[in-house]
Amino acid sequence: MSHVLVLVDAATTPVRKPALELLTLARRFGTPAAVVFGAAESGLVEHLGRFGAATVYAVADPAVHDYLVLPKVEALTEIAGRIGDGLGGVLIGASPEGKEIAARLALRLGSGIITDAVDVTVDDEGTGPVASQSVFAAAYTVRSQVTTGPPVIVVKPNAVTPQEEQVTPEVVKVDVAFSDLARAARITSRTVRQASGRPELTDASVVVSGGRGLGGEQAFGLIERLADQLGGAVGASRAAVDAGWYPHSHQVGQTGKTVAPQLYVAAGISGAIQHRAGMQTSKTVVVVNKDPEAPIFELADFGVVGDLHSVLPRLTDEIDRRRS
Repeated sequence: MSHVLVLVDAATTPVRKPALELLTLARRFGTPAAVVFGAAESGLVEHLGRFGAATVYAVADPAVHDYLVLPKVEALTEIAGRIGDGLGGVLIGASPEGKEIAARLALRLGSGIITDAVDVTVDDEGTGPVASQSVFAAAYTVRSQVTTGPPVIVVKPNAVTPQEEQVTPEVVKVDVAFSDLARAARITSRTVRQASGRPELTDASVVVSGGRGLGGEQAFGLIERLADQLGGAVGASRAAVDAGWYPHSHQVGQTGKTVAPQLYVAAGISGAIQHRAGMQTSKTVVVVNKDPEAPIFELADFGVVGDLHSVLPRLTDEIDRRRS
């Protein structure tokens, strides 16, 4: 069976959920091989092995973190060259850096690339992986397949539920002679973002978003309380962000972030096409809005026509009651 490279974005334990999703998808059409940029600690290797990583390629050279994306691209190219004809594909998470790495890697491998996949399956003829994509603001779903070279596929978070398949990984330490070009742009400083205690918006399996209907910044406390009860992330519509009620980093939509959680709760959001483009692939959509004609109801699996300032407190109180 061919090997499928899976880029693990950070050599930390526990491994972030999107990387475990990629390992699960990789098992559908090959043998997963994880690539980590950092030391392959025993806890990390064991965690990757629990989700089917038969091989862990570890690139410990600090250059992969001291410079921009090119060292990571050259490391992946080196590993792909070692595997040779046995390479069945490469799966990378759909972060801004992941997309750039994927594009540069596909060019070096002479391969086709598919971005923003929401699922990866195997075709009936067994000729390779087939990626599903939501296009035209998620109005259509298309199935795409790379026909030249080992496919490089960029996958959105929450594409699949991670499934365990215990194996004992082989650890391969990789030394790469990075080019002068790879060392041309050095990262001079980093600022650690203050932790909120909530999951990343694009990784979260539950997202609770608020919009113009909240009426003000203080009302986002209702959104935060519900998100915390559900273990989810907080999102916001463009109108709420433009009004200064919540940071732009939490904006969901065409000019913000695209999410695909298992559960999306939209409170006080009318459902402009810009916002819908960023959340239409959510598995279950719950809407709270006092306007029964709001376009967001077209996407709702469950809808409540009512004042969110009354509905959300009653919902959170009921959740507390049932958990007590």
